[in-house]
Formats: sequence, C-alpha cells, structure tokens
Amino acid sequence: MITVFGSANMDLVAYVSKAPQRGETVTGREFRTIPGGKGANQAIAAARAGAAVAFIGAVGEDAFGTELRDTLAAAGVNVSLLRRVPGLSGIAHIVVDDTGANSIIVVPGANGTVGGPTGNDRALIAASQALLLQLELPMEAVIAAARAAREAGVPVILTPAPAQPLPNGLLDAVTLLIPNEHEAAAITGTASPEAAMDALLRRVDEAVITLGSEGALYGSSSGERIRVPAVKVQAVDTTAAGDTFAGAFAVAQSEGRDAEEALRFASAAAALSVQRAGASTSMPTRVEIEASQA
Repeated sequence: MITVFGSANMDLVAYVSKAPQRGETVTGREFRTIPGGKGANQAIAAARAGAAVAFIGAVGEDAFGTELRDTLAAAGVNVSLLRRVPGLSGIAHIVVDDTGANSIIVVPGANGTVGGPTGNDRALIAASQALLLQLELPMEAVIAAARAAREAGVPVILTPAPAQPLPNGLLDAVTLLIPNEHEAAAITGTASPEAAMDALLRRVDEAVITLGSEGALYGSSSGERIRVPAVKVQAVDTTAAGDTFAGAFAVAQSEGRDAEEALRFASAAAALSVQRAGASTSMPTRVEIEASQA
C-alpha cells in the first residue's frame, strides 16, 4: 500500500489561447471545475497505476469537499482518514494556454488546517510501502509526516512543489526527491539538470528531475545516473503531469522495478496524461500505461 499525506483542491480551470500578462484581460474559450490538489492527484495516479492507496488530508464542509472526497473514493483510494473541517476546501486557479502550458494560484483552504499525523495516521503510514509528500500542506505537518515514516522504516518520496527552501529536518527524512527542472533550479541555484542533480544528491539518497519534453534524469548517491527520453506526444494540458509521474514512479518502485523501468513506466503515464484535459481526469489506468509501452 502507498499512503499520500497531502492536499486536495478543486481546480478552477480557464482555457485560453494565450495567458494574460500583468494588467491584461483576455477572453477564455472554456471553464471547468476539476478535482485536483497535488496530494489527491498523486493518490489517484497511483491508484489508477495499480496500487492500493490511502489518503490523509482535509477538505472543507462545502460542495467542493464532497466532490473531492467522492472523486478519491471513486478512484479506489481509501479516504477513511480524510478529515472534513469547517470552512472552505482548497482551490487552485489554473490558466491553460493553447500549448498546454499552465500557470496556477493555490488557495489552501482546508489544507492549511492539517497538522502532524495522528496516532491512526502514523499506524497507516507505518504499514505502507511508501509515503508520498508534497508542499501544499503546512511545512511543520509535512516534516512530522516524513519523520513518522522514516522512524517506521518507510521510504519517503517528496515532490518539492510549490518550490520553496527545504529545511534539513525535512530532507533528512526524505528517501527520494522528485522536482521538475524549475524546482530543482530553485532548490539548488543552478539551471543545469546535471549540476542540480549533483547538488540534490548531497542532501538525499535518490532524486529524479523531470524535464518535460526532454524526459527525466535519475540519480543516486551511489553514483548511478539514468536519463530516459520523453514519449513524443502532442500536449493538450500539462496540469498534473508531474503528479502523474510521481504516483506512477512510486507504484513501479513499490513493485520492485529497477530505476530505469520505473522511469519508463512513469514517463509513459505522464505522456498519456498530457494528452487529456484536467488533473484527476487526465490520469491513465494501469492497462493504458502498459498498452502504451507495448
């Protein structure tokens, strides 16, 4: 089982030909509300990729909260430890242009109420094959969850987004870091993926830097380096492609696949996701991922 300790947001998505610049107004062609949030996205991605998955987080007492919970449950995710708290659920305002690129504003809502793991949370984490974390919850809560997993001998996989300084107290508990190239540059201060990888591996045992259309780069503190190309597709919407990659990679690792196999499996999943609109709505099933690799 894979446990995700993370955020659940309702994505408010506007589709435009060209994203507005500061002070500019543009006309959109379509608007959708789509369940998302980096934590919920990774949970759904992992469940669809074939894993048993549990989710720990919080939603509000609003209609979005009900829909977020129902969406996770419908994907087969265990939501028994998903809290319902007073107030509004988290939302993400997303603008997607004709190239599939996006810009995102996140308002935490209920996610901001999540504290460190409770006794039941800790028991679930300890029984897991991996714990997936992101940075859309309060940092203190993320650190506490990472430490709980580390103490139980459970691998900790962190997607460091939104990009921000990473405390040593967090990185000391992280097994695998999965930033995209922009997050890796923000963390390390270097734009070169190879140099960024060297810097990351001075702080964690393993890292994967996702490079969009350029593929993904894996490295370990033992000196291993693997680069796989991206699957060439026409992107419609890149929202949650990184979350799809992280969820699928965690599934492949939990099944005992080696790093290159896990990279190729996750890359195939991400390539399928960018060909569809939305976050949770874009994530492929295990059957689809394996068919695309045949």
